[in-house]
Amino acid sequence: MQHPHPQPPPRRRRRAVLSALTAATALVAAGLTQLATGTAEAATARQVEALDRGVVSVHTDAGNLVSWRWLGTDPNDVSFNVYRAGTKVNSTPVTGSTNYFHSGAPSQADYTVRAIVGGVEQADSVHAIQFRTGYKDVPISPPAGGTTPDGVAYTYEANGASVADLDGDGALDFVLKWQPTNAKDNSQSGYTGNTILDGVKLDGTRLWRIDLGRNIRSGAHYTQFQVYDYDGDRKAEVAVKTADGTVDGTGAVIGSSSADYRNSSGYVLSGPEYLTMFNGQTGKAMQSVDYVPARGTVSSWGDGYGNRVDRFLAGTAYLDGARPSLIMARGYYTRSVLAAWDWRGGTFTRRWTFDTSSSTNSGKGYDGQGSHSLSVGDVENDGKDEIVYGAMAVDDNGNGLWTTKTGHGDAQHLGDLDPSTSGLEYFKVSESSSQPAELYINPATGAVRWKLAACCDNGRGVAGDIYAGNDGAEVWSASDSSIRDEGGATKGREPSSVNFLSWWDGDTTRELLDGTHIDKYGTSSDTRLLTGASVHSNNSTKATPSLSGDLFGDWREEVVWPTSDNTALRIYSTPYETTTKITTLLHDTMYRTGLAWQNTAYNQPPHPSFFIGNGMPTAPRPTVYTP
Repeated sequence: MQHPHPQPPPRRRRRAVLSALTAATALVAAGLTQLATGTAEAATARQVEALDRGVVSVHTDAGNLVSWRWLGTDPNDVSFNVYRAGTKVNSTPVTGSTNYFHSGAPSQADYTVRAIVGGVEQADSVHAIQFRTGYKDVPISPPAGGTTPDGVAYTYEANGASVADLDGDGALDFVLKWQPTNAKDNSQSGYTGNTILDGVKLDGTRLWRIDLGRNIRSGAHYTQFQVYDYDGDRKAEVAVKTADGTVDGTGAVIGSSSADYRNSSGYVLSGPEYLTMFNGQTGKAMQSVDYVPARGTVSSWGDGYGNRVDRFLAGTAYLDGARPSLIMARGYYTRSVLAAWDWRGGTFTRRWTFDTSSSTNSGKGYDGQGSHSLSVGDVENDGKDEIVYGAMAVDDNGNGLWTTKTGHGDAQHLGDLDPSTSGLEYFKVSESSSQPAELYINPATGAVRWKLAACCDNGRGVAGDIYAGNDGAEVWSASDSSIRDEGGATKGREPSSVNFLSWWDGDTTRELLDGTHIDKYGTSSDTRLLTGASVHSNNSTKATPSLSGDLFGDWREEVVWPTSDNTALRIYSTPYETTTKITTLLHDTMYRTGLAWQNTAYNQPPHPSFFIGNGMPTAPRPTVYTP
């Protein structure tokens, strides 16, 4: 399957194709060097993180699996040598993968990796992250609990997390959301404790703690935080909705420290709302602007008691095709508003606002089409990202792109689900019993390829290639009894879970992640591959991890759960060897932005811009640059 000089097939190009001369001129003008395009014609390069090699060593009874990143800025023909305590352990350079199994090695073995470029061995990588017991613990410290005004005591549990390089050292750090045990769904009345965000390095060093304060209610729908390097200074920022009384990582208070806008039911339906950009290294609030859109009249969002007005989503998108922009949104049951922001030179600039109630969009079927999450990708194949917002999509310029008028849903998946056709596909389930239970959609136009009849509140749906007996990704949902292919035909029994996905073992089909375990799909039954030790999942029945994705090592995915006592983030990395070589998915910007929005509302797994699965062609190389 592997080739030392992978060339992406033309249909896999996800960027606007320019002539080689035009692209080279643009890059020179920007002071950039384009690397590893792997195409006859150069595409617009996208800004990505300047990551280190991300070496991991996962110990098993048989030895250590050492794996590392093939960076998007590496040449196509790069190879690698693996060293233990300064002694090379491989007999010939590793070319066909980015992992090496060191048989019989002890758990404390210290590894580095050296790239070979043009026949010349480069310097040592950073030292491997040690998974000596099959996992790596990142120490965390729960905030002190408290008591609400009505006398209810609460403590804290580690909830969703994100990753980015906060301090510019090339290593990923965590941003962790702490949620009080009395967090509420918007439909539930009652006071909550404050929501807390921590910046944490891999060794457990806490860089900062941000307290969002009493005027930000706690729950899955209130705080969607984005962590990304928006300005290209090699240090990620943290963007989140704030209010009077938010305390930044330096102890400074935003707005009034004494303001309390909570009503007797615990809702916050008055007072100012802000969007704040925090420094990822220090937690300092760098700028706060009015949150767009303002809540206005509470009842205009669908009810008068505060449920639908405070449904928020967030994401990150390459709207100009080269640099990331922030997306902050409100509403999906009735009115929906998305605001796109650029963060440049220490200042917010609003790029555009899409409002389903504006004179441009009113009456066109965009109202009430949002889901409990969003997806980001170049659905038009024009080099720029669009936002798929449930049963509608918004173009990179802020115009409405399409609406299927099939209403709200709980889960959605955007990816290259059908490798036999060019571009991306989109799978969505519907909450309403009057709408199709499942829809398979062309996200460029909104055209529905197939759908299942309305049945119920279909609360779960998944899309991924879990079964090697079918070409492309399979889709399934909570209301269906089988997996289906890209044409809607049944292909096998329903899996044991309808939740998350993970590339975990050595092949290219994806595994099932649910609760605190990972299973492999089989034609008659699923096989348990991993059970997390003394960990918990998050978000009640959603049973999601703090984070799952390609965080370290090769292209396979790690999973992060909090320990049962909430004193560590426990990271698991695959112990299985693979012969497949794929550039780190952190440098596929569709996948990378998927990691960024994973913490939003009803969490969903990320998908890359190209197909990974059984029978896949050689994986394409991304066209990227590091600032």
